[in-house]
Amino acid sequence: MSHRITAFMVSLAMVLVLIAAPGAAQAEPSGKLIIFHAGSLSVPFAAIEKNFEAKYPKVDVLREAGGSTKMARMISEVGKPADIMASADYVVIDKTLIPKFASWNVRFASNQMVLCYTDKSKFAGEINSDNWADILLRKGVVWGHSDPNLDPAGYRSLMVLQLAEKFYKRPGLYDRFLANRPEKNIRPKSVELVSLLESGHMDYAWEYLSVAVQHHLKYITLDNHLNLGDSTLDAFYANAKVKVTGKKPGTFIDRVGASITYGITKLDKAPNPEAADAFLAYLFDPEGGLKILKEMGQPPFIPVRTTEAGMAKMPASLKPLVTVGQ
Repeated sequence: MSHRITAFMVSLAMVLVLIAAPGAAQAEPSGKLIIFHAGSLSVPFAAIEKNFEAKYPKVDVLREAGGSTKMARMISEVGKPADIMASADYVVIDKTLIPKFASWNVRFASNQMVLCYTDKSKFAGEINSDNWADILLRKGVVWGHSDPNLDPAGYRSLMVLQLAEKFYKRPGLYDRFLANRPEKNIRPKSVELVSLLESGHMDYAWEYLSVAVQHHLKYITLDNHLNLGDSTLDAFYANAKVKVTGKKPGTFIDRVGASITYGITKLDKAPNPEAADAFLAYLFDPEGGLKILKEMGQPPFIPVRTTEAGMAKMPASLKPLVTVGQ
């Protein structure tokens, strides 16, 4: 009899383990999923949202796009609820959200800076990768970039201009650039510049390559020493430094040049953590979200990457899709 009781107890314990096991009988994700993300991710994330909602029809993805720094501050300073934050600069997550609002940061894609224009732009038939700097200095040429205090594309645009002075060995070039770019040509986020180009109100605008491809804009590619797209040139990129506003009014921090790397995290107090984990699993899938990014001109990291500390704090369901590394 005692042997039968022991066997029964073992069987019962196994059943209980299976019931308690993560994912053993989890309900399908449902409800609203709030995602804050960089404006430059708007087009690929719209496609990813469509596919994700087809896979998980009970989830309603609500996306809000803007300058990455601004979106992170909406969480950290304004207290707006969000499940996921995706930044055009992974450093924004590290500096603004970790450790108080998030515990880990996954680097999932890269990009590069390009100079966009249209057929209506002044000197459109003349500009190329060699003479772009001189054309931006010409009187009457209207060009701009996004706000460096709100959007990584803004401070990256200024970094490109600083690096051009050093790379082309033209002292004073950076100041000359800024002298020919009035303050009104600085917009809150880089995607706003697209409409100004298309309407003919701006001749040239600094954008990410992915944005240029997605919006079918003409663009000038730059030498790798300038475009912030080559991680092997990080030592050279570090020559650029842009001062931007800090977390508190009246404070400032320096953004130092580095290759463009996008980051994403789940907020510790995510209202819908189950749906957030499901979305991130789809995004990190080489045949899912990463494939969409690649098709839209934004090279993904395959596999996506995090730090050892980040890996230790990530949900178990995501760890197989992530590697530790730079």
